[in-house]
Amino acid sequence: MTRRTRLPHPGRPPVRSLRAQLTVANVVLLALGIVAATAVSVLGMRYYLLDQIDTELVRTRDSLGGSELTLRQIDSLSALRFLRDRVDPEWDQDDDAPDSVFAAVGREGEPVPVLGFAPSRAQRDLADAVGDPDALIRDPEPQDLTVRGNAYRVTATRLADGTGVLIAGSTEPLHDGVAKAVRFDLAIGTLLLLVLACLTMMAVRRRMRPLEDMVETSSAIAEGDLTRRVPSSCDTSLEVEQLRLALNSMLQQVESAYRTRERSAAQLRRFVADASHELRTPLAAIRGYLQLHERGMLRDPTERRRAWDRMTTESDRMGRLVDELLVLARLDQRPELRKRNVDVCRLARDAAQDLRVQQPDRPVRVDADGAVLVHADEAGLRQILGNLVGNVRTHTPADVPVRLGVTRADGEVRLWVADEGPGLAPEDAARVFDRFFRAGGGAGSGLGLGLAIVQGVVRAHGGEVTVDTAPGEGLTATVTLPSCTEKAAQAD
Repeated sequence: MTRRTRLPHPGRPPVRSLRAQLTVANVVLLALGIVAATAVSVLGMRYYLLDQIDTELVRTRDSLGGSELTLRQIDSLSALRFLRDRVDPEWDQDDDAPDSVFAAVGREGEPVPVLGFAPSRAQRDLADAVGDPDALIRDPEPQDLTVRGNAYRVTATRLADGTGVLIAGSTEPLHDGVAKAVRFDLAIGTLLLLVLACLTMMAVRRRMRPLEDMVETSSAIAEGDLTRRVPSSCDTSLEVEQLRLALNSMLQQVESAYRTRERSAAQLRRFVADASHELRTPLAAIRGYLQLHERGMLRDPTERRRAWDRMTTESDRMGRLVDELLVLARLDQRPELRKRNVDVCRLARDAAQDLRVQQPDRPVRVDADGAVLVHADEAGLRQILGNLVGNVRTHTPADVPVRLGVTRADGEVRLWVADEGPGLAPEDAARVFDRFFRAGGGAGSGLGLGLAIVQGVVRAHGGEVTVDTAPGEGLTATVTLPSCTEKAAQAD
């Protein structure tokens, strides 16, 4: 199946794909979440490790500063052998920065020997970086300090003899751990972003499939295929399914309206052609006789009388045609009917009596005893019966039996007129209510508007008219109207 893609207008800004927008939005949101989570975890880890270093430094500082020890006493204490390890001159032989540094400084901040050893390079560098130790001694919290390009946390205290003690703990392992954690989080986050982007593209493509079907269907309909509908999808959301149902309903209405318009246009063209033909025939006859009279060719009184009668007949026919067209035009405008309760049985008996007067030799039977009321326009009902009976009188032999009947069932009233004439073929029966339609290719004296008027009047009353016919089996026209309700009967 070929997908139709609408290109953006050259003068408009480029249209971004909704699929791409959703993917970018999801990736950006996850990236922000990863950055926020990484920042919180890194800050928490750094705070925890720094707190451990600071706690150890403060504990060592407090043990020295609060014990009233002097440097000489420290030198003589063998229990502090760990200090010997910390101030071992072998540190100078190692290029790596030590994890901790213990240095004794004088009042001017110069390093002094400890345990008989001269100050090491690390101790001298620490003393040079600190300078005046009084600021550190006064500050209860350790401070950050850079020694030979390495980061340390440093605190200080004074011994009982006034010697300053600098205690430093390296934070390089902390920074290395934090950097590794950040790199690890970024690597995992990048992988998650790539996975999310792929999954989002796949999910959005699956979810957007119904919308793509709608676009394809709309394009096909725009190209003339009004029968296309949006197919259902087994994997869709409630909102998309509701949109699909609403769109299909709208398309059904559009197709129905288009078909109705096309049918109405075709009927209008046929109606105009038939009306022009029906009006042209009497006008041509009248114009021909007038030309004969103008040229003096109707000298014989008999010929003049025949011409006069012929023109009178054609003018009457044209007058009836115009009157019936006016009736149909009024019915198309849905006029307001003067409704009241009408006895349909009485109207049927009156129509049968009129037919007996016009054709005394025709057998007429009426199956309409009692009274059956409908809330309708009496003149319209008389016109219905008159046209149905007139149709029988015009198109059937004078000795063909006719039956009129009225029945009530299921809240409806059925009025029917049946004859035992030649009937109609199926293709003629399908067009019997079309305007200017006459069975047999237009033969006969009728205008082809009688049954069209019947259908218009019946529809104006909210009813329905049908025909039941077959060749050689006669024709039965049935009019179904709403029955008169008790409320309407009491109001009348």
